[in-house]
Order: sequence, then C-alpha cells, then structure tokens
Amino acid sequence: MEGKMIKNVMKSNIIKYTIVKPMKVRLSILSLIVLAGVVLSNCASNTYSIKSEKNKTVSKVPAWYMSDIAEKKACDIKTFGKGKDKQCIYGVGTSVSPSLELAIEKARLIAKAELADIIKGEMNKKAKMFVTELGKTYQKSVVTDVETTLVNNIEETPVRGYEIFAQEVTMTKNNYYRAWVGLRLPLGEYNKMYNYAVIDVVDAFELKKKAELAYKTMDQTETNNQ
Repeated sequence: MEGKMIKNVMKSNIIKYTIVKPMKVRLSILSLIVLAGVVLSNCASNTYSIKSEKNKTVSKVPAWYMSDIAEKKACDIKTFGKGKDKQCIYGVGTSVSPSLELAIEKARLIAKAELADIIKGEMNKKAKMFVTELGKTYQKSVVTDVETTLVNNIEETPVRGYEIFAQEVTMTKNNYYRAWVGLRLPLGEYNKMYNYAVIDVVDAFELKKKAELAYKTMDQTETNNQ
C-alpha cells in the first residue's frame, strides 16, 4: 500500500510534498519481530540445563533414585486405560565421567545390571570355620576363625524392551558429569519385545548347523560307496 502525499505550499512559492507512511506497515514489522521472539523462546525451551553441585559430596539425589517412584508415572500406566494391569520392574544407576556420553552410558549399564539381578540373580554363600585349642592341658582356650563369602551371580540374562523413565545430569565440583538413569522393564504383553524371542534365532542357527552336518555326512557316505 502506497503512502499518501500531502501538498504543502510555502511562502517562497516552493511546493514541498510530505509522504505519510501508513501505520499498517509499521504494525506488520512489529508483528514479525514479536513472532520471531516467540519462535526463538520456544527453541530455547527445548534445551536441558545442567545444574552444578554445590558441595564436593552429594547431598541431594533424585527421589526416584531412592526407590521413591510414582508407579503411575514411571510405569506409564495411565496410557493403558482402566481395567488393564501393567507391571514394571525398575533399575537405577549413577556414574561420573569427564565425558557426558560415557557418564550416561555407564549409569545405564548399572541400571540394566540391576534389572538383570531382579530377573535372574543368584546368591551363593560360602562359609569356612576353623576351631583349635591353644595352651596347656588345664589352661586351654578355644580359638575360632570364621569366614563367610557371599557371591551374587548374574549370567546371560535378557533385559530386552527396557525403557528410560527418568534421566538427569549434574556437574560436579571437578567439572565432571554425573548422570542419573532410571530404567523400567514392562512385563508380559506390555513389553515392546514381547513377540520377539532370541531363542527362535538360536534354534534357527542350530538347525542350519545340523543340516550342514547332515549334508556333509551324506556326501561322505556317497563318496565311500563309489
């Protein structure tokens, strides 16, 4: 839209024109500036701010890390509606590293190990006891030595289909990253890997090996008969 020209007649018989710009143009520019500011603010809100720890020792930890877990939120039960039960088991882990990626990865491995321990952990106890007598015939004393060892075994335990329900990162006084990771493992049909079994893959692999062995034996037999 073009501006209007207002004719001004001066005493010196010189005619001047003043261009009056329309207000709509100014409003449009102002609207674009405001819109750009809103877009930038939305982009900035998608970032994660890493909080710095105040002390050399950790004095505050996430509540969910101490097993204070809101079941409905952590297991995401609300998305399945009423009348449907969803059960989850949880594992948490924390780790420190100068690398953010390694800190998160190590914490996740610890959390996965906790899940595996819940699923298939085995406890073995080994106890040793040694008793002897010391001293003269009528002045003897009994000395006992007892040793007990507990071993927790976790072997070949699948934790497929686990999901991250919480994850936080803080910065230590030494400028290291401390990662907190919480994993959940939905049970039964709610596990996204429910219809996938590694056993089927293993069986298929073993079947192929047996077939190759049978073909080889057959070829060897035919060769011997010739």
